[in-house]
Amino acid sequence: MNNFLRTIIAGYGAKKLGGGCFGTIIVFIIIYYALGTCNSHPVQTVPQHHSSLQKVHRTDLTSGPKISVAALKH
Repeated sequence: MNNFLRTIIAGYGAKKLGGGCFGTIIVFIIIYYALGTCNSHPVQTVPQHHSSLQKVHRTDLTSGPKISVAALKH
């Protein structure tokens, strides 16, 4: 996150949530730190093991029982 935007958001949050002079500074530091660590960690992906995947076998749909069109018309 951009440092300027981080500072603005942390300042606004500290103004709304801070109780006094010291409390406002503490709240500002906490919000500023939290906004800085939001997206700094890389996303971990789960490794895909191709050997553990089940192989899908294609079935032949034409080899099933045959229904004639004459049997469907009554």
